[in-house]
Amino acid sequence: MGKSRLEGKVALITGGARGMGASEAQLFIDEGARVVITDILDEVGNETAKRLSPDGSKCIFIHHDVTSESDWNAVLDGALKAFGQIDILVNNAGIFERGSIMDTDLKSFERTMDINVTGVFLGMKTLAPHMVQRQKGSIINISSVAGLDGTPGFVAYGASKWAVRGMTKGVAKELAPFGVRVNSIHPGIIDTPMLQTFDAAGEGVREMVRTRIPLGYEAEPIHVARLALYLGSDDSAYSTGSEFVVDGGWSA
Repeated sequence: MGKSRLEGKVALITGGARGMGASEAQLFIDEGARVVITDILDEVGNETAKRLSPDGSKCIFIHHDVTSESDWNAVLDGALKAFGQIDILVNNAGIFERGSIMDTDLKSFERTMDINVTGVFLGMKTLAPHMVQRQKGSIINISSVAGLDGTPGFVAYGASKWAVRGMTKGVAKELAPFGVRVNSIHPGIIDTPMLQTFDAAGEGVREMVRTRIPLGYEAEPIHVARLALYLGSDDSAYSTGSEFVVDGGWSA
């Protein structure tokens, strides 16, 4: 049996209590990594960490508001205390709200930008010095297909995901001389609690968008996790500043 793809690496995954983040954590652990998951959902996060690593040797949970710089500093300290290093950062935490330019209020717009953009900025800003010092690291920013094209009816969300895409490219060029890679993943429709919330509210998002997916079905979190695994591993050693799309052909 060959060496696991993340053997000896430590990953920090925001929004890791459930959905894509939890799926990424599971796969990373299966491939030999130790993982820190963070979230504002304390009960779910602790349950997920306990399920993934009952003795805490492979996974721990830390409470984390990604919009708080002090929380980011505490997460960095906690991760280093637990595992001694961070090799991979997955900026996964985010929110998804509907609203056109005419019906999105400023408060909703700012909330989306704060979590989806400021959270990613703070993550890279906080962990970059550690990775630069070690002369290696992989930062994976979760954007969206909404960051590749115009998305009517989702003005704040679309703006936030374009911003993540742009930051990824700029920071990739800044950190490349230090051996740190930065890439973005652009999922399409993923079957997560976020999508299920819209279904329960009768929004019909699933039915509305399924017709736009050439493969004919929405992805599972594992599809994104496998791409994150590739970007976190040495298999992607020559990839930085790039967009990696997992959308069933949506953006083709």
